[in-house]
Amino acid sequence: MKSGPDIAMVASLVGDPARANMLTALMNGRALTASELAQEAGITPQTASSHLAKLEAGGLVEPEKQGRHRYYRLTDDDVAGVLEGLAGLAARTGHMRVRTGPKDPALRRARICYDHLAGDLGVQMLDSLRMRNLVRQKKQDIELTADGERFLAKHLQISPDMLSHPRRPVCKACLDWSERRHHLAGTLGAAMMQRFAELKWAARDATPGSRVVNFTRTGEKQFAALFGSGKD
Repeated sequence: MKSGPDIAMVASLVGDPARANMLTALMNGRALTASELAQEAGITPQTASSHLAKLEAGGLVEPEKQGRHRYYRLTDDDVAGVLEGLAGLAARTGHMRVRTGPKDPALRRARICYDHLAGDLGVQMLDSLRMRNLVRQKKQDIELTADGERFLAKHLQISPDMLSHPRRPVCKACLDWSERRHHLAGTLGAAMMQRFAELKWAARDATPGSRVVNFTRTGEKQFAALFGSGKD
């Protein structure tokens, strides 16, 4: 047996349709109960518990007990990044689910990916930051510049000390499944999405299981002013 990471083990966990549906449901960043995840996967609660035990043992989900309930969430944004990348690969190779609905265009335009903005607007935001040298990107490595720090402090009241985290990088490229280009993850991506919500520029769709992010009319104007033209 070859040494190194066991890709096959992780692939087997993600590759089961029920587990894939459960993991995808957790990409909206919210913690869900086993019963809620069972509904998302279309399986019984008993079967869901078995799948969750395997996902937990594999390090893909972690439980959080609150009162009588146990909630599950993805262990980290790395898991969401892998799932987003797999979704992009599936889309590129033609493995698409045939059922679409009115939320599909909205999902492609703006959605939550764990805790950061994805979709067309997420890609647009990273493109704008990169074009104005507010971040530097080399393949998947992204670095916040001094100009970027000043921009964030001025326009979004985000300071560098707010971005420190022991397990997450400040900036990280996440491959967007619908655009097939990168959007911004890491603590900076999360902080920016949180700030959009605090300013009431955007909010997650209230529909259970939805990953859609809806921008208000004011939010669209403010977002376009910051990230639409490439000019500060």
